[in-house]
Amino acid sequence: MTTLNCVEVEPQVTATAAVIWLHGLGSNGHDFESILPELQLPQDAPVRFIFPHSPSIAVTINGGMVMPAWYDILEMGAGRKLNVQQLLDSANQVVELIERERARGIASDRIIIAGFSQGGAVAYQAALSYPDKLAGLLALSTYFPTSDSIEFSDANRELPIEVMHGSHDPVVLPSMGKDALAALNSANFNPNWRTYPMEHNVCLEQIQDIATWFKRTLNLG
Repeated sequence: MTTLNCVEVEPQVTATAAVIWLHGLGSNGHDFESILPELQLPQDAPVRFIFPHSPSIAVTINGGMVMPAWYDILEMGAGRKLNVQQLLDSANQVVELIERERARGIASDRIIIAGFSQGGAVAYQAALSYPDKLAGLLALSTYFPTSDSIEFSDANRELPIEVMHGSHDPVVLPSMGKDALAALNSANFNPNWRTYPMEHNVCLEQIQDIATWFKRTLNLG
């Protein structure tokens, strides 16, 4: 399996924590790189940000057009059909990135997995099945298509999970985010749910909440 190419933003000090942040369909690793200044984290925050680029594949719902995607989507709507094997393969590539960070000296419980839309679906699978304790999971405007098949890791049963969704999202419907929330609650996780008056995007209030969550989850000053 080929290691994903990534945008990496190093801290001003030696990194002791990492955030692996997955983009959505049709985007790339630069997508969320641009919001880092808006997070206004402490200048000495020892956090490496890693923004992987997905592979480019044919996407059925877009007429088979080749574009950046973590997996193929066969049908849209609340009952979305997708190529589950491709999602699992992408999750395994995220696990490779976790292992690479650990090899670079970052403890697993100092690694946050984040994802937007398609990237969030992959983040759910990768983080909640990972065999060692992680720091947290940030799920943005996304859904949990593998909730019925995933083998949850006992090590991450108490993982901090922050779920954020736009109340007017026409792409990943709010009901899909709530279905993910219900699946997490049914599996005895304790996710936090936040909504924002937006569509399928991010907003300033949300970015501020993400920054607060990063600081709390990673014990930043």
